[in-house]
Parts: sequence; C-alpha cells; structure tokens
Amino acid sequence: MITIYHNPRCSKSREGLHLLELEGRPFTVVKYIDEGITKEELTRIITMLGIKPIELVRQKEKVWIDNFKNRQLTDNNVIDAMVSHPNLIERPVVVNGNKAVIARPAQRIKQIL
Repeated sequence: MITIYHNPRCSKSREGLHLLELEGRPFTVVKYIDEGITKEELTRIITMLGIKPIELVRQKEKVWIDNFKNRQLTDNNVIDAMVSHPNLIERPVVVNGNKAVIARPAQRIKQIL
C-alpha cells in the first residue's frame, strides 16, 4: 500500500498528492500535522529512507531555530523533536511497501512505484 505523509498547506506536498492521483493507484493520505506521528512510525520511515534523522528536519522552521539549533542532539533527540513538532518533518514523504522517498520534487515518487 502506498502512503503519503501530507501537509495540505504545503505546495510540494500538494504536488506529490496530485502525482499519486494521476497514477491511479490506491493510496492512503496521512495528515501527520493534524493526526500526529508515532516515534515508531517515524523511526521506520527514516530507516526506509536510509538517512540520518537530521536529514528529515526542516531546519529553517522557527520551532527548530528557537528550540533545537546549535544544540548537541542525538538521533533519538531529533526524532523526539519531530514527533513533538510534526511541522519539522520534511514533506511530503511517500512510502510504498518497504521503500520511501522524500518527494521533492514530486517525480521522485515514481522511483518507488
């Protein structure tokens, strides 16, 4: 099953959603800003992406700058920050089975379809 972690207020996320709609395959939308995301789910996504947690952080967000920038953080601390402040998560993220991409640009979604 394909899942898109989507923020409707983000143009890049809307582009990813539109691409999935055009593909015509079934998919699930997770509005993680409203619904939240568990630490386990986020950790699983980061593992599938094959990146360090800090690489999924939107480091220009005010909450990051005010609360986390220039601090010594473990990977666990970074994940906790994203769970507590889901707007820090880069978007959109699309998962298909055991593969995932940060869909920036949206065409990257096709790599995992």
